[in-house]
Amino acid sequence: MDCGADPAGLKIVGMSSERTIRIERDILGKNNRIAANNRARFLTDDLLVFNLVSSPGAGKTALLVRTVSELKDSRPVGVIEGDQQTSNDADRIRATGVPAIQINTGKGCHLDAAMVGEAYRRLPPLKGGILFIENVGNLVCPAAFDLGEACKIVVFSTADGEDKPLKYPDMFAASSLMLINKIDLVPVIDFDLAKTIEYARRVNPNIEVLTVSARTGEGFAALYAWIRKQAGNQRRPVGDALR
Repeated sequence: MDCGADPAGLKIVGMSSERTIRIERDILGKNNRIAANNRARFLTDDLLVFNLVSSPGAGKTALLVRTVSELKDSRPVGVIEGDQQTSNDADRIRATGVPAIQINTGKGCHLDAAMVGEAYRRLPPLKGGILFIENVGNLVCPAAFDLGEACKIVVFSTADGEDKPLKYPDMFAASSLMLINKIDLVPVIDFDLAKTIEYARRVNPNIEVLTVSARTGEGFAALYAWIRKQAGNQRRPVGDALR
């Protein structure tokens, strides 16, 4: 599936809607089988895996740079970076001393489970640690593709506008946590935090919400507490390692 395929009913010339839907289901079915294999391997390695998704410019990489810099001395940490082109984001992660594998998707608008499985094999051992996957900047396609992660985290910038959860509901419905980044900008921009949270929970009543600033570090203690909670929910040995 790519961003050009429209499950809402746009026709592809020369192809029936039934065949389009079947092809999409076949692609997702194959991806989900590989994702299940990834998940089994991650669990065997006592690895907690997060899939970070957002629109371009929301601050995923800046958030990851701070996060891995502050976690790397207490547990193994690795990053898989997804972009259409360049290795800029992986280079920023590697500059912290944390291993990172760059995946360039070319014309693709998302990472898939096969890409992640191959990239994971190229990382050093991370047993008992955390793997962060930074997906391609896109609030549409990545929502449909399971990579084997424990949770999706949608990173939302205060500069994005309050109605993003309503415009891109699939992504917010698929995510366990909404990180509202660039919270330090609120005093100088027109942003309604309460309305943003209301919209997100209209789409996903169970989504958790944290406010952070990758620039100042505000809110990161709460983020790390949330990570410890997820580790405890997944497997006790990983949870113990995060203490």
